[in-house]
Amino acid sequence: MNAKLISEREVLLNGTSRRARFIPMVLTGLLCSIGFVGCGGGGQDEGVQNQTLSSSYNSQSPAVLTAAAAPSAAATSAAASPLTSLAVTTESAASVLTDSVFAPASFWYAEIPANAPLHVNSAGFVADFLRQKQAYYGTININTSAYASPVFIADANTPTIKVAYSNCQHKTYPETALEAQWAAVPIPSYAVPANGTDAEMTIYQPSTDTMWEFWAASNVAGQWQACWGGRMQNTNTGDGIWTNPYGATATGLPFLGGQVTAEELSRGEIRHAIGISLVETEASTVFSWPANRSDGSNPTLAPNRIPEGLRFRLDPAVNVDALAMTSVGKIIAKAAQKYGFVVWDKAGALSIRAQNPKSYTALGQVDPYIALFGGKPSYAILNGFPWERLQFMPMNYGRP
Repeated sequence: MNAKLISEREVLLNGTSRRARFIPMVLTGLLCSIGFVGCGGGGQDEGVQNQTLSSSYNSQSPAVLTAAAAPSAAATSAAASPLTSLAVTTESAASVLTDSVFAPASFWYAEIPANAPLHVNSAGFVADFLRQKQAYYGTININTSAYASPVFIADANTPTIKVAYSNCQHKTYPETALEAQWAAVPIPSYAVPANGTDAEMTIYQPSTDTMWEFWAASNVAGQWQACWGGRMQNTNTGDGIWTNPYGATATGLPFLGGQVTAEELSRGEIRHAIGISLVETEASTVFSWPANRSDGSNPTLAPNRIPEGLRFRLDPAVNVDALAMTSVGKIIAKAAQKYGFVVWDKAGALSIRAQNPKSYTALGQVDPYIALFGGKPSYAILNGFPWERLQFMPMNYGRP
């Protein structure tokens, strides 16, 4: 293992993703330009995305999140925002920002009826999901500090800056439309991207109803730059899907829709579908709405490969309360019954994303997952989840 890939909190189990081995970044940029692979920053070469498994947590008491340290003066205005200010509550009626970023009719918030029809090959997809779980570390991880996006709330007075297009994929054509979307971005002074090669970051400004997403973001001597992403306007009336080919995931589904947040976990309820990454998916020419593209690859035509964008759920007949799982695991399992998962990316391990703790620590607050996970490593939180009871929905399920 490359020691350079080891951080204090994360252990990279494999230094290179399967995609990185098969498609070098320069070649990927060329293939993207001629339509052979799904186009969109994080969908091209995510390095070691989602292969991070937490190795240790400090011994802070898991019972209650302690009061955060006072934020810096630069962070004061954002510290009161509904997303970045962590308020621990057990009230199921409490609302958080991620309940309603997009239009109420967005697929993110659509419950799956108990009697909904299933895909004709649901059993085959379940078998392949279990195969992948066994083949890749035997678990489903919850990404936190790496390969999960921090979200920073910009108020109406946040100064705007231009984010440069870095062209890390060495494309041979300009991206003038993307550069126009990044011409004036209200990035708070304390914002930082995620750890890891994907370096994701999300900016959301409620006053203008606008979201920006970045992949491979960095701040070099005060100049922000990124390799891919986009700007989504009118989010509150939108469907929560990026216009093709924008957005950082391979499917055009935004982090803010499908990540699990600390506020949701402390409330005890997630009120939206959850994005999930698989290692091996169906060919990029086969994908399901709400995805508008794919970076899948199935050169051997292996059977039962799951298309990107496909929605699936935990069987609603499962008694989640009776499962031997962590409290956070049960919260996720209940959301999986009600709203389901959606395949939004490929990765080096099966994984879901939690909102990056940098969303909080950049404001001087504690990492909320230390307490929420009760001192357990992120790869153990979903132990006991009955993955064999998954149910896959038909292609393009819920499409208007």
